[in-house]
Amino acid sequence: MTAARAVLDRYLERRGHRKTSERYTILEAIYAIDGHFTLEELSEKLEREQRFIVSRATLYNTLRLFTELRIVTRHSLGGTTSFEACLNHGEHSHLVCTRCGSVTEVDSPQVSQAIGLMPTGGFLPDGYTLYIYGLCGQCRAEGETAL
Repeated sequence: MTAARAVLDRYLERRGHRKTSERYTILEAIYAIDGHFTLEELSEKLEREQRFIVSRATLYNTLRLFTELRIVTRHSLGGTTSFEACLNHGEHSHLVCTRCGSVTEVDSPQVSQAIGLMPTGGFLPDGYTLYIYGLCGQCRAEGETAL
């Protein structure tokens, strides 16, 4: 959270934008969520836990800014847009079930190592998102019993 706040502070100061309490409240709520969340889930969390009511447009615009600053990652999984705090979150991959839409995060040190060894021609990677599509264990089991 501290690193994400520092990124936001630097951006706002360089651009001459105001450091509004709304942006920081939203950032804190995001970094308190473990895993993926939708815009609606974030709105509900802010309202329920902090009695903080914010318009959908403000949330959307703030999430867009946070995505541009790379302190939040935007995912399109199973026809749903979700977000995830990503600064210092660690690299991981997403297993996406094509039947039920479940998403499971897995640590993937081999993938991180392969990316580190990949020839990039001077490009300096600072993160990645990997989606692996298939059937989760439950859908596989249901499919096998249906035969």
